[in-house]
Amino acid sequence: MARRAKGRSVNGIFLLDKPGGISSNRALQIVKRIYGAAKAGHTGALDPLATGMLPLCFGEATKFSQFLLDADKRYLTTAKLGQRTDTSDADGQVVEERPVPDDLSLEQIDQLLQSQFTGLITQVPSMFSALKHNGQPLYKLARQGIEVEVKSRQITVYEIQVLDFRGDEVDLDIRCSKGTYIRSIVQDMGEMLGCGAHVQMLRRLDSGPYKAEAMMPLADLEQLVADMGSEASPESIQMRLDELLLPPWSPVESAPELLLDEAQTRTLCFGQSVVLDFSPGECPAQPLVRIIDAASERFLGIGEISESGQLLPRRLMSTQ
Repeated sequence: MARRAKGRSVNGIFLLDKPGGISSNRALQIVKRIYGAAKAGHTGALDPLATGMLPLCFGEATKFSQFLLDADKRYLTTAKLGQRTDTSDADGQVVEERPVPDDLSLEQIDQLLQSQFTGLITQVPSMFSALKHNGQPLYKLARQGIEVEVKSRQITVYEIQVLDFRGDEVDLDIRCSKGTYIRSIVQDMGEMLGCGAHVQMLRRLDSGPYKAEAMMPLADLEQLVADMGSEASPESIQMRLDELLLPPWSPVESAPELLLDEAQTRTLCFGQSVVLDFSPGECPAQPLVRIIDAASERFLGIGEISESGQLLPRRLMSTQ
């Protein structure tokens, strides 16, 4: 007999402004409990040190979380020059100190970043990352003193702006592709400057289509529930909370829309491919489309249009 999930059915995405000092999973569990949700997951962990954009997916939205994991990101970070730590951030122990060059200028830092750290670059992720080795996160191995070979990877840094330079601190605004480790950029920059560096502050502003101004601090969410207090019914509290959620399909909102008629919708909901009405050679092949039931305007899921004119379902909303 299948176990029933504890909690209510909640479908949507909450844009959390994660506070510092707690893990992404801890933040997820707090918000999941506030919502009383049966199913939830986050899209790309932030270190306890880091704050900012952490999209939380509830229910059916978890089917589209991969698109947020694969999305471009934007970060603000402060690099502390002259100190290298064992974790490459301020949560670690200082393992080396070197003087910052007296003649170092903002212009020199900017020139280095533009020439060595923008475009398609190769970086080696930190041992204190969530990457896995034989099923174990690297940071867990690192805390046990276990060193393993970490393969380099190619990532894209679209833009780095030097916002400020204060002797031994550098503020950076970084727009980058998925898989970018800001700690690795800061650490490598410090080595090239000859003084070492670590991440003192890290804040994620944007994730894919979601911008910083749309996220909500955890403290504000908790205060909202507290302000409603015992005078509000559980139903009204749930309704108010659900108003804060973005639609489950918002990660793929920029994908082209495809309308299906009643017969096509019925075929798709059985998980079968749908033959579309295109003349030979006229099919606009698409790697991703948002599928809509034309009659009800209901979002059905996402799919791919093949060159032969077939709609191939990839992720479908539950029909239950």
